[in-house]
This record gives sequence, C-alpha cells and structure tokens, in this order.
Amino acid sequence: MLTRCAKLFELGIAAFLDSLYNYGDIFRQVNSVLFMLVSLGLLVRTTTKMRLRITEGYIARIEKLEKELKEFTRGLVKTGV
Repeated sequence: MLTRCAKLFELGIAAFLDSLYNYGDIFRQVNSVLFMLVSLGLLVRTTTKMRLRITEGYIARIEKLEKELKEFTRGLVKTGV
C-alpha cells in the first residue's frame, strides 16, 4: 500500500510539472497541486496507521509476556523455590 501511495505522489509531481511547463493554465496547475496534496495526505495516513499497528503489536506482546511471567512466578511459589 505504501508503494502505491508513493507512486501516486510521484504521478502528482509529474502532472504538476507537465502542466507547469507545457500549458501554464491556472486550473491545471491547481488540479495537479490538489492531486499531490491528496496523495501526500494518503501517504501520511498510511505511515501513521503502520506505526500504530506496530505499537499495538508491541502492547499485545508485552501483555502476553506479563501473563507468562505471572504464571511462571506462581509456579515458583507453589514449588517453594
């Protein structure tokens, strides 16, 4: 998904440069700028969601390890070690 977003942003830059150097119409420049901004927003949202997913994975792993640690310490208490 991230590669698709990057390609979309590159296409926006190409569209902006094409309208800037070939036609010069204000509408086409604004249209390509909006295209770039939307794709940049998509890139930011995707990277934010990826970071959040990684953080959630870490939290789940920590909870699992804490549960295993509690079970381990209960076993040590029962055996008298």
